[in-house]
Amino acid sequence: MDYVKLGSTGLEVSRVCLGCMTYGDPRRGNHSWTLPEDESRPLIRQAIEAGINFLDTANVYSDGSSEEIVGRAIKDFSRREEIVLATKVNSRMRPGPNGAGLSRRAILGEIDHSLKRLGTDYVDLYQIHRWDASTPIEETLEALHDVVKAGKARYIGASSMHAWQFAKALYTSRLNGWTEFVSMQNHVNLLYREEEREMLPLCEDQGVAVIPWSPLARGRLTRAWDETSERQETDAFGGTLYNAHVEANRKIIEAVAAIAGARGVPKAQVALAWLAQKSVVAAPIVGASKPSHITDAVAAVSLGLTDEEIAALEAPYIPQKIAGFL
Repeated sequence: MDYVKLGSTGLEVSRVCLGCMTYGDPRRGNHSWTLPEDESRPLIRQAIEAGINFLDTANVYSDGSSEEIVGRAIKDFSRREEIVLATKVNSRMRPGPNGAGLSRRAILGEIDHSLKRLGTDYVDLYQIHRWDASTPIEETLEALHDVVKAGKARYIGASSMHAWQFAKALYTSRLNGWTEFVSMQNHVNLLYREEEREMLPLCEDQGVAVIPWSPLARGRLTRAWDETSERQETDAFGGTLYNAHVEANRKIIEAVAAIAGARGVPKAQVALAWLAQKSVVAAPIVGASKPSHITDAVAAVSLGLTDEEIAALEAPYIPQKIAGFL
């Protein structure tokens, strides 16, 4: 496994981040396809033993049970100081007023709930789970700064939003002397490249690490366009992301398959290697429900693509409407 600094920080993370939305009690939350704890633990252990030290979850995943499963696995399979642990805040955790969002009350309350579920005194990266238009960004940023100063988080990060919003957040933190975002978790893959227009250049200019979610387009880049999966059939959010340009997407997936066939590697490795060649990308967030998913993600780190292969993968792309913001 290779390691890289997380943006302009001194923190070293593996070139693959294990996305832990896959792990959670399927009876809790909105995702019936998640893996229960007995099926999740071997995969988390495999990832750690493969050198993946970067794990990402969120308070909302499976109604908090993802954090619980991840926390227990880290305790059993590693030393806490060897793991870079990330979680997120914003999504609704309970009904009624103040049950979601990025207010000071929500942030200071939810970090404590997350730490309890994770069984740790701190997280390495505390991220806002999208932009909260109903809360002044100053309130959110000062609360996050206080979380860091209280020792409950080492760094803070953000996720999918408009580039102007992220620039505003960075500027506001700098203006007030508050802790700045060091990472951007956004939607980037071969089927969705709109972030290349503004967000990726902004992050590169500002020394912010990009850690893309859905790097395999929810598995679509790993199989023929007409094939499906249980998750694809039940993932309402995922169903909104990749159906606007069917023929272009089909051609991209065929290009992935052609290069994978010529190389003698699985398609997932080619799709992830395309992301890895972008200098601003620190670590794609890869969900793994099978051992081969972890094996392919690790192998992709060292699979260098040629300029001709990159051009072939990118040629069929058609510009799209913004997708992935909640």
